Amino acid sequence: MRRTLAVALVFALRIGAPAFAAGPEAVVYKDPLCSCCAAYAEYLGANGFAVIVVNDEDLGARHAAAGTPADYEGCHLTMIDGYAVEGHVPVAVIAKLLDERPDIAGITLPGMPEGSPGMGGDKAAPFVIYGFRSDGSAPLAYAVD
Repeated sequence: MRRTLAVALVFALRIGAPAFAAGPEAVVYKDPLCSCCAAYAEYLGANGFAVIVVNDEDLGARHAAAGTPADYEGCHLTMIDGYAVEGHVPVAVIAKLLDERPDIAGITLPGMPEGSPGMGGDKAAPFVIYGFRSDGSAPLAYAVD
């Protein structure tokens, strides 16, 4: 009986928890050793997303499949409601993306700017978030945060 209860509890924590979250599911693909990616996943969870973290040692293939231009890749890739979110994009910009639903594959905050969610330090300048299409065409500024 105890073993069955323990298995059920583990199953509920791993599978059932996201079903109770208020926000959409966010699947974060990250390098297993990256701490800023883990911090970003925690940030998303703290802001209402149902977060699933997938450790992935071949992020290059994930970025390519999402259509992210190589120079605009983030240190991790998050898939939210059919959109790719590259790097440490603030949730206000993600909310704008999900509300407007533009005809793009995703958005990206290239590099790892100080002061961005999941990164340490102070924000030195506004973040320019770019939108990109899956065909690899040049990204255009989508939002400034």
